[in-house]
Amino acid sequence: MIGPDLALALLVNATSNAYSTNPPVYMTYTERTHISAPSLGRTQEVDRSVAVRVADNVAVMHDLPAGATRTGQAFPIIPYFDPLSEFDFSYFANLKRIDITVVRKSPIIFPIPAPDPNVSVMIPYASFWNPTYAPDSTDALQHFLIGPTSRVTGFYPEEIVVDPQTHLPSRIVMRDVSSDMEIALDYKVIQGHWVIVHGVFSATEHVFVSFKVIADITYSDIAFPTSAPDPQLASPSPTP
Repeated sequence: MIGPDLALALLVNATSNAYSTNPPVYMTYTERTHISAPSLGRTQEVDRSVAVRVADNVAVMHDLPAGATRTGQAFPIIPYFDPLSEFDFSYFANLKRIDITVVRKSPIIFPIPAPDPNVSVMIPYASFWNPTYAPDSTDALQHFLIGPTSRVTGFYPEEIVVDPQTHLPSRIVMRDVSSDMEIALDYKVIQGHWVIVHGVFSATEHVFVSFKVIADITYSDIAFPTSAPDPQLASPSPTP
């Protein structure tokens, strides 16, 4: 196998290209979120049908089975999201709700030098990630374990599993260097689009007492309509 630094850089580039090429205009899906605080013995269900304009992450959401309608960022996180790119992230979580705000930025492309007959050895490395191959990794099924360097101040990809059919990540685990916050995302390619189909978010909250909140999210009925699935999404911004 080629070195893990170069293999990871090539994977990030392939993922960025797949994510940036022909993104969907709209998405619709059903999300089912199970929120739990195991130490408190408490659980809560948040289920919604969501229609989202992908470019600016503006969504119209209906509480299921027949609840309120609201607008805002796609809940709980837009399924068209590349966590290997640059992004800003904030959250609030308790047993009544979970609010996650994501600002997606430009995908990362690592410059890969062209072969040079005058160069006998090229040693690639990432100055902010320290990748290694997991013991079960092979040429056919890449599995990366990644540690942060001192340059990382927020999230980094702790683990990436690559789908041998699509050659894109099928699982990405993101971890925050300054807390126990973790986001694990499972991906599939649906109708040519690389999207999240399942995710688990966990973090410790500190409100009088400390307790861990875990949100387990499943996305289903994912579709990519070519026209606005809700009239509010056809205008520059939906009506609050």
